[in-house]
Amino acid sequence: KWEKEREKKAFLELPGYWVCVLVLCALVTGYASTCPALCTCSGTTVDCHGLGIKTMPRNIPRNTERMDCAFHVYLGQLLLPSCTCPAGVMFGCTDPLQVLLHVVCHCEDNQLSVLSPCSAVLGVSQYGHCNLLPWPHLQLCNSVFDLTSSCCCLHRDLSENNIQSIPRKAFRGATDIKNLQLDKNHISCIEDGAFRALRSLEVLTLNNNNISSIPVSSFNHMPKLRTFRLHSNNLHCDCHLSWLAEWLRQRPTIGLFTQCTAPAPLRGLNVAEIQKHDSGLQPCSLGGGTCPAMCTCSNNIVDCRGKGLTAIPASLPDTMAEIRLEQNGIKSVPPGAFSPYKKLCRIDLSNNQISEIAPDAFQGLRSLNSLVLYGNKITELPKGVFDGLYALQLLLLNANKIHCVRANAFTDLQNLSLLSLYDNKIQTVAKGTFASLRAIQTLHLAQNPFICDCNMKWLAEYLRSNPIETSGARCTSPRRLANKRIGQIKSKKFRCSGTEDTRLNNECNSDPVCPPKCRCESNVVDCSNLRINKIPEHIPASTTELRLNNNEITTLEATGVFKALSQLNNINLSNNKIMEIEDGAFEGAGSVSELHLSANQLDSVRSGMFKGLEGLRMLMLRNNKIRCIHNNSFTGLHNVRLLSLYDNQLTTISPGAFDTLQTLSTLNLLANSFNCDCRLAWLGDWLRSRKIVTGNPRCQRPAFLKEIPLQDVVLPDFRCEEGVEEMSCVPRPQCPSECTCLETVVRCSNKHLRVLPKGIPRNVTELCSACFLLILGCVITGGLYVKVFCLFLTHSRILSYNSLRCIPSLAFAHSPISGLVWSAIGANPLYCDCRLLWLSDWVKTGYKEPGIARCAGPTGMEGKLLLTTPAKKFECHGEVDSIVLAKCNPCLSSPCVNQGICHSDLVEIYRCSCPPEFKGRNCETSLNACVSNPCVNGGTCQLDEEEEAAYSCACPLGFDGPTCLTNIDDCEDNDCGNGAACIDGINHYTCLCPLYYTGEVCEEMEDVCAPGVSPCQHQSTCLITSTGPQCVCSPGYVGDDCSVDYDDCEENRCQNRAQCVDQLNGYSCSCLDGYSGQLCEVPPSPHSLCDLADCQNGAPCVERAGRALCQCLPGFGGPRCEKLVSVNFVDRDSYLLLSDLKNWPQANITLQVSTAEENGILLYNGDNDHIAVEMYQGHVKVSYDPGSQPGHAIYSTETINDGQFHTVELVTFDQMVNLSIDGGLPTTMDSQRGVRPLNGENGSSFHGCIQNLYINNELQDFTKTQMKPGVVPGCEPCRKIYCLHGICQPDGAQGPVCHCQPGWSGPHCDQPAANPCQGSKCVHGKCIPLDLQSYRCECVEGYRGALCNQQGELLNPCRSHNCKHGRCQMSDSRDAYCHCEAGYSGELCDAESVCRGEPVRDFYQVQRGYTICQTTRMVSWVECSGACDTGACCASQRMKRRKYTFECSDGRSFSEEVEKTIKCGCVGCM
Repeated sequence: KWEKEREKKAFLELPGYWVCVLVLCALVTGYASTCPALCTCSGTTVDCHGLGIKTMPRNIPRNTERMDCAFHVYLGQLLLPSCTCPAGVMFGCTDPLQVLLHVVCHCEDNQLSVLSPCSAVLGVSQYGHCNLLPWPHLQLCNSVFDLTSSCCCLHRDLSENNIQSIPRKAFRGATDIKNLQLDKNHISCIEDGAFRALRSLEVLTLNNNNISSIPVSSFNHMPKLRTFRLHSNNLHCDCHLSWLAEWLRQRPTIGLFTQCTAPAPLRGLNVAEIQKHDSGLQPCSLGGGTCPAMCTCSNNIVDCRGKGLTAIPASLPDTMAEIRLEQNGIKSVPPGAFSPYKKLCRIDLSNNQISEIAPDAFQGLRSLNSLVLYGNKITELPKGVFDGLYALQLLLLNANKIHCVRANAFTDLQNLSLLSLYDNKIQTVAKGTFASLRAIQTLHLAQNPFICDCNMKWLAEYLRSNPIETSGARCTSPRRLANKRIGQIKSKKFRCSGTEDTRLNNECNSDPVCPPKCRCESNVVDCSNLRINKIPEHIPASTTELRLNNNEITTLEATGVFKALSQLNNINLSNNKIMEIEDGAFEGAGSVSELHLSANQLDSVRSGMFKGLEGLRMLMLRNNKIRCIHNNSFTGLHNVRLLSLYDNQLTTISPGAFDTLQTLSTLNLLANSFNCDCRLAWLGDWLRSRKIVTGNPRCQRPAFLKEIPLQDVVLPDFRCEEGVEEMSCVPRPQCPSECTCLETVVRCSNKHLRVLPKGIPRNVTELCSACFLLILGCVITGGLYVKVFCLFLTHSRILSYNSLRCIPSLAFAHSPISGLVWSAIGANPLYCDCRLLWLSDWVKTGYKEPGIARCAGPTGMEGKLLLTTPAKKFECHGEVDSIVLAKCNPCLSSPCVNQGICHSDLVEIYRCSCPPEFKGRNCETSLNACVSNPCVNGGTCQLDEEEEAAYSCACPLGFDGPTCLTNIDDCEDNDCGNGAACIDGINHYTCLCPLYYTGEVCEEMEDVCAPGVSPCQHQSTCLITSTGPQCVCSPGYVGDDCSVDYDDCEENRCQNRAQCVDQLNGYSCSCLDGYSGQLCEVPPSPHSLCDLADCQNGAPCVERAGRALCQCLPGFGGPRCEKLVSVNFVDRDSYLLLSDLKNWPQANITLQVSTAEENGILLYNGDNDHIAVEMYQGHVKVSYDPGSQPGHAIYSTETINDGQFHTVELVTFDQMVNLSIDGGLPTTMDSQRGVRPLNGENGSSFHGCIQNLYINNELQDFTKTQMKPGVVPGCEPCRKIYCLHGICQPDGAQGPVCHCQPGWSGPHCDQPAANPCQGSKCVHGKCIPLDLQSYRCECVEGYRGALCNQQGELLNPCRSHNCKHGRCQMSDSRDAYCHCEAGYSGELCDAESVCRGEPVRDFYQVQRGYTICQTTRMVSWVECSGACDTGACCASQRMKRRKYTFECSDGRSFSEEVEKTIKCGCVGCM
């Protein structure tokens, strides 16, 4: 407190420490009605600028919101670097200061000389001035402008001050400053990166200063800069300013009048124009810096190896390219240590004592290609330490103590080729750590304790795909993967249980994850069987199970180790040597539910042992030495359900011992020697009254109750005999035979004792041991006698006249210092190094030592009093003398030999546990030298008859050495030739021959083409070359060894869907039934009419009346059932696109419709003659717009939206339209006369089924249309009946019924009718058959129209034209002419054209069952038509195969080859 007051006073005495942003607490004491002297006040604004005042004015009103404090104050060394401002300056101000929100801080009239880290702790608001947010949110900044969200600067005017330099981090955090004015100062130095944080800067003025040079790219981080002034400075225009010239040339509107002042030839020239001047920029002088006195410098190499340096030398030559600092004592690499030396290519810091590296130690070294840091004490790589080292190729970090590597540690090292992390403490590596190392060739990761859980799976996969790890990195845990190479483990072996520690989140933990030597898997920490003697430190916080069994722990100390383990629920301490558990040892272990303490040496139980185990449910105390249980032994363990005291030495249990165990359900008391006397009578009754599983513990005494269960003994039999001393759980006071005892004081002085006496009572409060001659030389912590010296000495300590040299800091820790009256520790050879400083401080507190204790060492401390020697004299230099340390730990000097195990012993000082073949205090005497089988590798042990305990080994051939341990290296003199490698064996060696050499010593060149050796197969020719055998393959085989049979079917010419069969150097075609020929090109000869019918889409063929008829399946039609004739519109937005109608607008269209919808478009043609057939409120509506006259529409009188199939027939002729429904009377629309004006379209899509669409008497094939998604083939109701030439009605009285087309009859419409005019629709005319299926109407006088149902007669020039293979059309002059079909010509289209190909570009369609599939892009091919000579047919003459992708109406897609015609010609008919 005194030092803090002194620091505060010193700070307050600093001259000129008031600054505009720091508001005095005097503001609190001001009055709203007053105004400071000399200042003027207006409202909430106080104006004190330009008055020359040097201190903050008093009596500032409380309600002040704006204050102009531009007063003249000398601000040199403004605040302490720690930024800790004294109370009353800022943070001491109380609530009334919260009214001060805005302070106007024009600083141009002050005398600011240094931008120190606290010289301007203020924010600047959106008003452009300093903004102090309400005081509770204001905080000091770590640098000049390290401004938080409550402290953001937009305007900063620091002109006309005494600023001399701008540090590198001067504006750190000031990312929002927009205006910075530094003109009219004395700035001569700008450090590299000084302005890097000013990303939002728009105005920067540096004119009228002393700037001579500016670091490269100082202004490159200001994308918004629009005003820049640098004139009136002392710029030295040499090569260092060439970047500025280029920068100014790229920004011609800023930095005007920036001129050079040196050298003389360039004085007065604008910097931006320098490179245009004839003389150009001046060359740079030689770099600064000098060669350190202790180093040598030559050829740009600074060599400081092995010079005993403890720090990196300063002011090194600027031009150095390599610095060698290895084999020194350097402990840290400070910030920017190498940044000034931009030409550095190699840095060697190996074999030092480096434990700390600053994050920016290597910043800016863009030329650095080698960085050597191995052999140090580095534990962690700082964030960003390698950032910017783009040229680095070699990075050696091996032989350090690195325990974690951040995922982004190597982000910028794209050119790194070798990285060594060998021999560190890394347990896991974050995914993607090496992803940026694109040029890496060698990676060393071995000798690290890797935990191979699921977090390391990525590394194994990375090493398999990038075989760059050459050091053999292996797993340490889990046990199933221990010692296996990471790159060779299968990915599925890397497993996690889901509750692992999150060891890496691109950051590093401060401590290692797993304790040394322990095994950590999932959340289980296994430290069993390690022979450790205390609970390890650094246990992971997520541990749920801690295994410490089978060790040598003797005491559980109250170190608080469990306080950080909030998830721990199981502790196993079984099979140790625990004799004592300190009170509070389990403090913080409230989550533990199971505690195993079986097989230890506990002799008593008290409640303090288990303090902190409130959640314990299972307590195992089996196989200890517990003699009795007190009634407070288990106090606080309210949740214990299972308690095992099996196999102890219990004789009695105090009444009420288990009453605190409120939830106890199982109590194991078996294998104990209970004395069933009157003191145990309560237990029998208690066991009978409780529903607790006990296993029936039995009495062992008295003899008449032996082996009788306790709960079966009747109350009178629990009796105590008179005259027999009662046994108690509380031990009776004892006294050593050499001492005298009075209550709790034991006096053993002047007894010439050489060891501490046995049997000292535990409740002793004073032990007088003066004049011990050779007592241990140390107060020992732990064990029984810790309590003697440390736990129960409450009033005094007499330890004088002994040989104490060291006293551990915990020796008196458990004695209440307030109760200790005095301590006598004089006449002891105390070793007063830093480890005894605590004792000096302790005796000075209350003068508890009379001032006679003196130091005996180390050098320089001899004879000094413990009471008066200053604390700073207690220093540690190097390692402590082992003799001194051995006083407190005799095992430290390893007195036990021959693999004996040393144990501290409070009576015998130490004792050795010897192997069976040795004996003696130090296991130095051998019982039989050959018992331990010292001879290895089959050697024979022979005893030496002359010398006791001596032996010799008769080694077998190949081994040597005293114990035959050495395998003689037979390769030292080997005869392996031709570069062969020698492999040592036992009494022999083996030559590992290079390729193509053989023989015992690789002396013969192998005949690689010899029979049985040649790799060439299938009678190929083997050639011997310099690179090995080369095979010349026989025809039909390929491959390096000619083992691959070439697939000749890849280019086969088999026809008619024949299957290609690969053969040696050829292929054959396996023809389908009936086909023949070498390529299956000969079709089969017909045996019946159906053989030629070619019925498609699964249609069966039947012969009727001498003809072959295809019986189409539902949904298909046409002579060969090749057409899909029914489609279902399941999606309202779907449609299909038909080809353009021929001879339109003269057309005859018939279709069947089944729908339940009222509206929907059935047909639509959008060419010049617009026509639309649609559903409108259940009726059929036809609208027609010929283009030259107004559009009109007609409606059917019938409704067809009853879900049944209805036939819609539409006949158009010469701008006339006839509509007929189900063969009823037609409705006619004459566009010249008109029926009803067109009243708009409903526009909705059709939803239902359409089938049997005829256009001009031609049944349409829906597979040839562009079918959009949502249109599916087939109409479900009519699939049970085949209507070959008719329409299916699905709801007939007897089921589906066929309604035949004109000219057909029969139940399946497959019988030709005698007259196609049967049932014709000619109204006023005569039916004239055209063929077996169609007819035309020849109208009587006075009627016209396609069905002769319109009155009047129109001149129709087409009546005289009978176009045989075409349609009659009228020209613009109303002359008739025939428009021929493809392949025909002539006036009446009766002459067949010469065979030719018509180019077609359309979507190619195929059918898959009822699904139509078409190509995703248009396909080009030619369609053949025309006539040929007799015996020849116009067909494809050249085909081409291409693979296309198809999309189907049911959503499927696939790829398939399409064979398309590219040339037509006359070929043989097939």
